[in-house]
Amino acid sequence: MKQLVKIATISLSLFLFGCSVEKNTANNPKYYKYLALGDSYTIGESVCATCRFPAQLKDSISNYLNVNDSFQLKIIATTGWTTSNLKAAVAVDDSGDDYDLVTLLIGVNNQYQHMPFSVYEQEFPELVTKAIQKAKGDKNNVMVISIPDYAYTPFGNGNTTISTEIDNYNAFAQNYCQANSITFMNITDITRLGLTQPELVAGDGLHPSEIAYTQFVERILPLAKIKIAD
Repeated sequence: MKQLVKIATISLSLFLFGCSVEKNTANNPKYYKYLALGDSYTIGESVCATCRFPAQLKDSISNYLNVNDSFQLKIIATTGWTTSNLKAAVAVDDSGDDYDLVTLLIGVNNQYQHMPFSVYEQEFPELVTKAIQKAKGDKNNVMVISIPDYAYTPFGNGNTTISTEIDNYNAFAQNYCQANSITFMNITDITRLGLTQPELVAGDGLHPSEIAYTQFVERILPLAKIKIAD
């Protein structure tokens, strides 16, 4: 009988301890930070502020967090920015190096402005290094996103030269990421449906629409959740 009482007492203690842990977790909210680096595709040219992919990604990740947790999004991006412009902006950013997630999507304006490809070859790795620094020095917190293909928009009008050049930029970025064990997420194929699925193109006839960004996020979300949780 004494043994049964002892077991019951231990079981009750474990139950109460478990409840206590659950309660403490709920009462100790976590604070997450996400930094999105890029150009018009990150700032969301021609779509609303909550429609761009970083905002949609933040909202989607938030659905999996504790109700008391907070999630800050900072965007460093401007329409028309090249790798050089982004480098200059990140260099003077003083928001800290404690981001739980950093995404990087850059290069289309290097291609559009016909900059020497060697500029991208030099500056893309430098931007990745900076992204890692901002992400607590942990490359596992960084995600590079492929460049959309604007050839598949009314503006691009199916120009195959654009697609070939975008492929070259993306191939370099992907190879660099693979060689350095950095997450690379391809979303370019989604944008290549723009001429057959016009709802994927924003009203300006050039940039992705809210619907396209939603599809970006659906692809990015599974890995982004893991990075936030780690």
